[in-house]
Amino acid sequence: MNAFNFILHLDTYLQQIIDQLGALSYALLFLVIFAETGLVVTPFLPGDSLLFAAGTLAGGGYLELWMLLATFFAAAVLGNTTNYWIGRKLGARAFTNANARFLKPGYLAQTEAFFERHGGKTIILTRFVPIVRTFAPFVAGVGRMPHGTFQFYNVVGALLWVAGLTLAGYFFGSIPIVKENFEYVVILIVLLSIVPPVVEYLKHRKSADRGRTSYGAVKKAVEKE
Repeated sequence: MNAFNFILHLDTYLQQIIDQLGALSYALLFLVIFAETGLVVTPFLPGDSLLFAAGTLAGGGYLELWMLLATFFAAAVLGNTTNYWIGRKLGARAFTNANARFLKPGYLAQTEAFFERHGGKTIILTRFVPIVRTFAPFVAGVGRMPHGTFQFYNVVGALLWVAGLTLAGYFFGSIPIVKENFEYVVILIVLLSIVPPVVEYLKHRKSADRGRTSYGAVKKAVEKE
């Protein structure tokens, strides 16, 4: 069973896990979301799709909704908090290797620029962006964002993310067309989740192009003189 197949059929596999583990399923769900949000090395774990799938199963009576929401919320808040303190303790030293696969110095500069443009809202916005949501709290710690400010946005972001996707699964997951085409719903969730970084990239590229155009115009004017 490969990871891609597991994520596409998460509802089926998750139901099997719940049947085998019973109440211990909440502990497993906690660990997955905690690791996905709290450890920079595990951004590949299911996040959005897991919330939606678990919400769907709660709608089918396999899980208690209130317990599920509490589990996911606690995992999301504690995961980000752990990631923040790891980043704060390691500091910019984690970005000294230019050949690193994940913690490249360029990533630090780009993420700090994102923080500069959006401020603390970055912690909320990146909750809905896979991989980036794992990286943002780490960088917030590296940049020494005040802990109180971080926690405010951390809690708000976790509440919106967990409630939004879990309740979406709870209310819409049982609809026949959604249930019968769950893999396409997962793909749609993934596509929607990558829209923010794509938009941000296009805006950044557009700004860079404008900068180059302005520079070129100035250079030509100087050469004519």
